[in-house]
Amino acid sequence: MTVLETDARPALLTGGFVFAEGPRWRDGKLWFSDMHGEAVYTTTLAGETTRVLELAGRKPSGLGFLPDGSALVVSMAERELLRLAPDGTYSVHARLGHLVDDELNDMVVAADGTAFVGSYSLEPETGVLLRVTPDGQASVAADKMSFPNGTVISPDGRTLTVAESKRRRFTAFDLDAGLNLGGRRVVAPAPAAAPDGIALDAEGGIWAAFPLAHEFRRILPGGEVTDRVHLPDRMAIACALGGPDRRTLFLLSAENWNSAALGGARTSVIETVRVAVPGAGLP
Repeated sequence: MTVLETDARPALLTGGFVFAEGPRWRDGKLWFSDMHGEAVYTTTLAGETTRVLELAGRKPSGLGFLPDGSALVVSMAERELLRLAPDGTYSVHARLGHLVDDELNDMVVAADGTAFVGSYSLEPETGVLLRVTPDGQASVAADKMSFPNGTVISPDGRTLTVAESKRRRFTAFDLDAGLNLGGRRVVAPAPAAAPDGIALDAEGGIWAAFPLAHEFRRILPGGEVTDRVHLPDRMAIACALGGPDRRTLFLLSAENWNSAALGGARTSVIETVRVAVPGAGLP
């Protein structure tokens, strides 16, 4: 089975970033963080790119949106969620340092504005998923996670799936009416490489970035890989499904993940390919 269009090859959309991360499609634009470039951007399908938030001294990562259109931004080292209002001003939405010692990482935001934020925990089973309500109240939603990374929510809002990088697997939880997590289970292994950012499609397939394998893979529940996009000389960092029909797969890549190795060089890019199965759910 393949869902990539015939002879699909990545096409450059935009570039000039240090480390593009956290892509989210919303209202005709792709939002993304430049983690080591300390800023948040948007770009259109024509590649018209705008810096919407400069965060000197901070590392932005996961993104999401509140019902009023405000953007939530993970500030990794400060262990905070920032809120970027539609008028361009930003403030601290939630402080999470009392719940986690590690830096923060990726995030998914549910339709009502509840955020689930993972920790940048390098040792297996030391990570957490934090739950932040729309009014900024925070608690631990799940513990003993192994570097929780990219996270998605199913279209019906009843299942949350997260890539656990250090255990090379995808783990799902049930979401109840109060957006509490339960029914934890492994839905797909990824034994050959560690997954990073992910996106969900309408057939339940997960597109995942595998940095050290230099490729993006589409994985079905159970672990079957149906498609691959290989990047010989670049690390695959994160992906998103968007565009008017949600059949544009945005591929974010970088030459390295380490800020010291990158040295501020603006070599990170965003490319696209077309797929047959559209995106679904959140983000």
